[in-house]
Amino acid sequence: MKKGNPWALLPFFVFLVLFIGSGIMLKDFYAFPVIVAITISSMVALAMNRKVPFTKKVDIFCQGAGNSNVMLMALIFLLAGAFSSVAKGMGAVDATVNFALSIIPQNFLIIGLFIIACFISLAMGTSVGTIVALVPIGLGISEHTGLAVALVTAAVIGGAMFGDNLSIISDTTITAVRTQGAQMKDKFRVNFWIVLPAAFMTSVIFGVLTWGEAAPITHVDYSLIKIVPYLIVIVLALMGMNVFFVLTLGITLAGVVGLVDGSYQLMDVIQQVGDGMAGMYNMAFLAILIAGMVEIIKFNGGIEFILQAIMKRISTSKGAEFGIAGLVALTNLATANNTIAILIAGPLAKDIATQYNIEPRKAASLLDVFACMVQGVLPYGAQFLVAASLAGISPINILPYSVYPVLIGICGAVAIMIGYPKKTFS
Repeated sequence: MKKGNPWALLPFFVFLVLFIGSGIMLKDFYAFPVIVAITISSMVALAMNRKVPFTKKVDIFCQGAGNSNVMLMALIFLLAGAFSSVAKGMGAVDATVNFALSIIPQNFLIIGLFIIACFISLAMGTSVGTIVALVPIGLGISEHTGLAVALVTAAVIGGAMFGDNLSIISDTTITAVRTQGAQMKDKFRVNFWIVLPAAFMTSVIFGVLTWGEAAPITHVDYSLIKIVPYLIVIVLALMGMNVFFVLTLGITLAGVVGLVDGSYQLMDVIQQVGDGMAGMYNMAFLAILIAGMVEIIKFNGGIEFILQAIMKRISTSKGAEFGIAGLVALTNLATANNTIAILIAGPLAKDIATQYNIEPRKAASLLDVFACMVQGVLPYGAQFLVAASLAGISPINILPYSVYPVLIGICGAVAIMIGYPKKTFS
């Protein structure tokens, strides 16, 4: 077994110092571009281990960055961004929200708001986009009912994290699946039955907290045909269809709907595709740079050092699953970004899963569940900061009502303890 080298982890610490340190100093965890922090950290990795020729270290970096899984992940990011942009641009988000509001009883508004956020985020694949779309609606409900702004905001964040954790076009889900070599449909099914009890319990809790409260809803016209691309993408993905085909079909359908109803001209659709892809460039290059840096760290013995440290405390498969959960949770606390946390923790989790015979679908699910659990309660995470800014309150005020993220963590722990899902291979 290769000897572990703790000094090889220096690039990780450089990244954390740059990212977290700048966030504390500037009071904004997104002021220092994360891709710049990763680039500097990668340069540190390349500068280490002077016994190895620099050209060889560059080759090692490029081998990691150009890994087929990483390239596939980057391509899926681009297609997911294009679909989300085209669908949103032709009014799919507004149509979905207005349709849902039209069928929700007035005395179940908070439960309804949570469920709407669940579906929107599942369809859009972005928690922040869901929050931006729905927090203003939540504020209107708060104004008419007297319910705490923090409560309605927490309901939206909880629903947004539901989709962030499950959507086939969510960057966290794509990353978890690709780093573990899992199938999207398999990961979805495992993940869904873990978080469904959490979503149900959250609805019950919100129902108890808001019992007897009601508010008038202004019904706005909507077109059901605008919701179809979202439904088609979700259904085909669950059927196990290739994600490239699913996303390409989704982009085409959303574009055709927009052209038919006059929302788009042909060049508008093309522009939206370009804009959507451009919005994912940062994430795609981030995945590439992190993969290259991790490959250098692995070559220098850093990954082996972490694995040896973890393995000393693990003796069973369940212990290994808790190890994966703890690894991604701690990484998320440090980075305040669940996708980055999965990108960093993914290769380590893969090694642990392989050694302890944990199925890829379960390992991917654990990464996603526990990263989203932490992200859903981070006052300095993007979701909280955006929601708090829109609501005009402190992120700390939202924490007491952050029910769903806590419950998915509990359900994830229960799934480990009861051995769910049963293995399909030995």
